[in-house]
Amino acid sequence: MSGKRQKRKKLKENLFNKRRLIILNEDTFEETFSLKLTLMNVFVFVTLSTIIIITVTTFIIAFTPLREFIPGYSSSKLKKDATQLALKADSLSFALKKNEAYIKSIQKVLTGELEYAKFNKDSILAATEEVPSPVNLAASKKEMELREQVAKEEKETISKKSK
Repeated sequence: MSGKRQKRKKLKENLFNKRRLIILNEDTFEETFSLKLTLMNVFVFVTLSTIIIITVTTFIIAFTPLREFIPGYSSSKLKKDATQLALKADSLSFALKKNEAYIKSIQKVLTGELEYAKFNKDSILAATEEVPSPVNLAASKKEMELREQVAKEEKETISKKSK
């Protein structure tokens, strides 16, 4: 027990003992710079400077265009351009489908496979529109059983908490 106290006391003395840092001119042994320090002062200075450097670096990366050089980050202009290009590509592919259907129907008329009286541009364009298929959203038998089981468990836990 006393050994631990002595070690702590010795550590405390070492942290707060004053030491002198002297910088000398090697040729003339003239004192150029002198500073009184303790180990605690050095520790606090190093810790604070490390925290400041990390904070400044984080802010520089977060709020300047430097973040674009980090893998995984992209510029907001690039994201905006990519979104606009994706929308253009989608609309162009839809227009291409309409034009292909129109050209195929014109080819049918020219080759005589389709009568001219039945040829209508609006009906051709309406045929190219994709109608989403209906989806059955009703719960299955297993899902209903699971819901009932969960409801029973919740009632049991509420009744146990209230007792």
